[in-house]
Amino acid sequence: MIEATNNLNNEEGTYDVVVAGAGAAGLNAALLLGRARRKVAVVDAGEPRNAPASHMHGFLSRDGLPPATLLDLGRAEIARYGVRFLRGRVERIDRGHAGYQIRMADGAKLTARRVLVATGLRDELPDIPGVHERWGRDLLHCPYCHAYEVRERPLAVLGTQPGAVHQALLLRQWSDDVILLPHTLGLTVEDRERLEARGVRLVEGKIKQLVVDGDRLRGIELTDGRVVPRATAFLFPRPIPNDELLTRLGCDKDDNGWVVTDRTGRTSVAGVWAAGNVIDPRAQVVTAAGMGSAAGFAINTGLLDEDVDRAVAQRRASAATQPLDSTSQVGGEGR
Repeated sequence: MIEATNNLNNEEGTYDVVVAGAGAAGLNAALLLGRARRKVAVVDAGEPRNAPASHMHGFLSRDGLPPATLLDLGRAEIARYGVRFLRGRVERIDRGHAGYQIRMADGAKLTARRVLVATGLRDELPDIPGVHERWGRDLLHCPYCHAYEVRERPLAVLGTQPGAVHQALLLRQWSDDVILLPHTLGLTVEDRERLEARGVRLVEGKIKQLVVDGDRLRGIELTDGRVVPRATAFLFPRPIPNDELLTRLGCDKDDNGWVVTDRTGRTSVAGVWAAGNVIDPRAQVVTAAGMGSAAGFAINTGLLDEDVDRAVAQRRASAATQPLDSTSQVGGEGR
């Protein structure tokens, strides 16, 4: 594991790019930028969204790898290219004379020409006893990430968010025994028709708690006392982007409250990019990594244009202060 530090002096605190967040998006951007020989710092608080999960899936060549192992490998890779990893939390980003001023929670300050925010999101879970304790273990979220490992088993879907209907319909690809507990979710006539046609059974009633025995999920208890036996359940959480840094900078958002970017991750604020789950709740690990790569490519291109423009301006300024060559002066011998 690469050790992190936050001991900075003024010279060390100036970077081409500061990346806030060291998940797949932030690390992959840093990897590309480090290989481009840019001076890069990655700041991370060490709170990855997928920390409760024991394995990740759907990432070519990394399928089944523990999420923490991927991050350890990523930090080791970026260190080879001189990228600095700082353990901490970015508290604020402000525009400055030389780009952006980044203030960390411990008081350290960084200066960057460009900023990439890859701070991810947090899953807002319902206040049902047992949900937080089983989250990422036998209470799961993403069918694409976890359903294959529980294929052909009896599955339950907790209807705490509208996305639960789609989740239940989708899970029928992995199991013939899928039930949906609507809980407080209002199902439309069309919802019920689609679920019935797909073979998803409904168990009406409000959920009281998850039943756990021997550190394993055993079922879902309803408020009327019934217990629905299930060893695996799925829940669609409410995704909340960790976008406070982007919001304070005034980045535009869409009608659903998510920060808007172009295909490279460029926000509406000049010099500020965003990548990963902070702008896309559906992005898997492999998707986030690709978003980070695209952002890194675009950021370096913008820095290159700026470097070239500065070099041209300096060359012109230098030429303007040079004395004219004697052969070009009026009345000279070379006339």
